[in-house]
Amino acid sequence: MKLQNVILAKEPSGSRWDLEVTDDRLQTKEATKADRKAPTSLLLPPLCHPHIHLDKPYILTGNHAPSDRHPDYTDLVPQSGSFGEALANTSTAKERYTHEDLYLRGSQLLATSYQQGVTSMRAFVELDHVTGTLPLEAAIRLQQDFSHLVQVQICAFAQDPVFSTGHGKENRSTIEKALHAFGPFIDALGSAPYVEQSEEDAIKNIDWAIRTALKHRVHLDFHLDYNLDDSAGFLLEPVLRLLGDHQWSRLAEKSKTIVIGHCSHLTTLPVRKILDIANTIRQQGLPIHFVGLPTSDLFMMGRPSEKETRPHSRLRGTLQVPSMIKDFGLSACLGANNVGNAFTPYGSCDPLQLACWGVGLYQAGTVDDAELLFSSVSSRAREAIGLPNIGYGERMEEGSVWRPMLLIDNIQTISVPPNPKSGHVDIQIPARQRLSIKDVVWDPPETSLRSVVG
Repeated sequence: MKLQNVILAKEPSGSRWDLEVTDDRLQTKEATKADRKAPTSLLLPPLCHPHIHLDKPYILTGNHAPSDRHPDYTDLVPQSGSFGEALANTSTAKERYTHEDLYLRGSQLLATSYQQGVTSMRAFVELDHVTGTLPLEAAIRLQQDFSHLVQVQICAFAQDPVFSTGHGKENRSTIEKALHAFGPFIDALGSAPYVEQSEEDAIKNIDWAIRTALKHRVHLDFHLDYNLDDSAGFLLEPVLRLLGDHQWSRLAEKSKTIVIGHCSHLTTLPVRKILDIANTIRQQGLPIHFVGLPTSDLFMMGRPSEKETRPHSRLRGTLQVPSMIKDFGLSACLGANNVGNAFTPYGSCDPLQLACWGVGLYQAGTVDDAELLFSSVSSRAREAIGLPNIGYGERMEEGSVWRPMLLIDNIQTISVPPNPKSGHVDIQIPARQRLSIKDVVWDPPETSLRSVVG
């Protein structure tokens, strides 16, 4: 593979390069011989979904004719948009799942993500008394079919209670049996302790998840503290305590990480409390990574109650990712979570668009902010799920191993239709050139101008 006249993220501004890749190694890297007026391409690290649900995309936006293989979900369109409604409607949807339906929607998510520049992801599949292992079996097939394009980490996920309710024990048993039967295909164990009916059962959930992840030598991933209620129990504290009690830092493989997703309750805490949490994580040497999921969090969190008299002044909740990194020294990144279902009934799950929204969401408008936001959907996201960094933070050198990268093409002109009153020739507008990460994060190119190379 030869790439000509490309801009590299960690090279001096204005430099252009010709690259030749052979046998998965960068063989040559030379100053470009192309005309300086020729359009350049921007070569960046690939994107990553650190937190996305593989069994639930496009439930509300599939738009295919219903059949025995592909169920109809049109009756599950949100009415209130509440989190409780989303849980209930998704439970109803799970009763209709078929293997063909799971595979189709999952393949659409994977194909779309690849077109957007994603080469790795952690994919959650819910396993419980309703689904059995059906979503897992479809995920394994998708993992294998797309293995040449996207590295899919499968997370066996307990969305429903595993201790409380009449089905808790059965839900827990379903996941444990899946870990034994399909262990080689499962990379992570996830749970949502806040769905338990009591704080006591939520702590049992956390304890079980830690013990089970250690036993099966997989990553650990919690959906945690998904609320903005000061009076609600804060489950991150027992998570940290139990990780210490079970000696995760000593017993877990060094490559195994702990991810905390959502955790919107953290945004209600005083600075002193967050500093204490950051110090505890550092002192215990815990490989904890927080994942902000703003497209879902802002849709779900901070809804006004019927009694609220000032709904315009209510809290909104999603992790302040740039601040967590810069002010508290925590590891954090950004994820899409869902697309086209009751939890996130909009969007395209495009990580680059997510980084762009972060500019306004976090009021992060400097060049350094652009670098941080891009890393939050690329290198930081990969590190969160235990994958090695690729091409970010270090220069590309001859002889180094080549891995897939994101290539953003520049075009010279944009053609628009002519004004019939003044002529019949298309109007040619010089296209704005994207020459650095800030040009991408602040104004993402169309999908057609991106590709994964290598």
